[in-house]
Amino acid sequence: MLTNDQLAAWDRDNFFHPSTALGEFARGDATSRIIEGGEGCVIRDRDGREMLDGFAGLYCVNVGYGRQEIADAIAAQAKTLAYYHAYAGHGTEASITLSKMVMDRAPEHMSKVYFGLSGSDANETNIKLLWSYHNLIGKPEKKKIISRWRGYHGSGLMTGSLTGLPLFHKTYDLPLDRVHHTVAPSYLHRPDADMSEADFVAYCARELEAMIEREGADTIAGFIGEPMLGTGGIVPPPAGYWEAIQPILKKHDILLIADEVVCGFGRLGSMFGSIHYGMEPDFMTIAKGLTSAYAPMSGTIVSDKVFKVLAKGTDDSGGAIGHGWTYSAHPLGAAAGVANLKLVDEMGLLENTRKVGPELLGALSDAVGAHNHVAEVRGEGLLAAVEFHEDVAARKAFDPARKIGPKLAAAMAARGVIARAMPGGDILGFAPPLCLTTAEAHQIADAVKGAVADVLD
Repeated sequence: MLTNDQLAAWDRDNFFHPSTALGEFARGDATSRIIEGGEGCVIRDRDGREMLDGFAGLYCVNVGYGRQEIADAIAAQAKTLAYYHAYAGHGTEASITLSKMVMDRAPEHMSKVYFGLSGSDANETNIKLLWSYHNLIGKPEKKKIISRWRGYHGSGLMTGSLTGLPLFHKTYDLPLDRVHHTVAPSYLHRPDADMSEADFVAYCARELEAMIEREGADTIAGFIGEPMLGTGGIVPPPAGYWEAIQPILKKHDILLIADEVVCGFGRLGSMFGSIHYGMEPDFMTIAKGLTSAYAPMSGTIVSDKVFKVLAKGTDDSGGAIGHGWTYSAHPLGAAAGVANLKLVDEMGLLENTRKVGPELLGALSDAVGAHNHVAEVRGEGLLAAVEFHEDVAARKAFDPARKIGPKLAAAMAARGVIARAMPGGDILGFAPPLCLTTAEAHQIADAVKGAVADVLD
């Protein structure tokens, strides 16, 4: 077996890591963590050190690590049929079964699911189908997409444009000019501290209406939003937000894309964020919790309204739809998805989320909510965050050069708990596996309290 020293050298010399400070890592100045295994909510590195994963990988290992049922399903599928494509009506038992399982869980007005590999490619599919829809109904001028600041929808060219975080724009010539960003639904960051929550929701609605008027409703194809903001700070929408936004979209014939990559399959204690917040999307983006990341798999769920138009388009043209990926509905990913969704039900993970989520949020509030640098403790289900300001009363953030968030995350890691330093401020984010126990929730909160004492006291 290779030693960690050998692997670390190979790592620095050969591996181009995503979302990494490339120069620091290549020089060996940044942390290298080589993961070997895991069970439940705990991962283990090659030195044998165990850590409670408070972020489920990247919000994605919903059922927890080491689930033999999923590994066995993938192995059995690989032995039977490791790959066949899904073009021209081809399918496998796994891909057809997973389609049925997804649609049984989706809102009733949704119709079909198209499978890909990542949330980014699913959102690329959403945009292509959205443009196709408007072309087919005779409105080819409707091409612009409205997203939100702080939203995260991927890091490709179009999806990186939809993402409302400057890190994903600078040096890449993004966003593309068909994408526009409106107000982030983050009450903490409201423009006027005297606004009530209802005032802020009304402000968000007015800003959206004003953007539509400036750009012209006849040029706007869709609006994309996470039911609850994820990478932009883990921010629940203010009360009444989606009730205020959706009528505006319907009035102007702007289709709604609900990006469920983070919220889907139980993270909020409901099967989907759209169900949780009363959304009626035309498209839903799924990934992460679809397979709990045991295999790459994503999906675009389209509404009955959209699918009927797309189907008529192929009838009228007499040909196939001009979109597809080589690995769409890959049998190994589909087998993982079937086994994973069975576990979500059998383990009672939605019920556990509804039970342990409030416990985690309460423990975080008790641990650091009164600290003079804590601006907000927030969350819903098993999504939670703690945001830190230099001056809470003045809503003044720390100087980014101080890297308070990364230092806090590092201090937590030293205590055996993984948290994520979120972009867009000094924010510690939490999205643990949905099998988190009450004891583990308090372990996370205790680590936050210790980290805050180390870094800020």
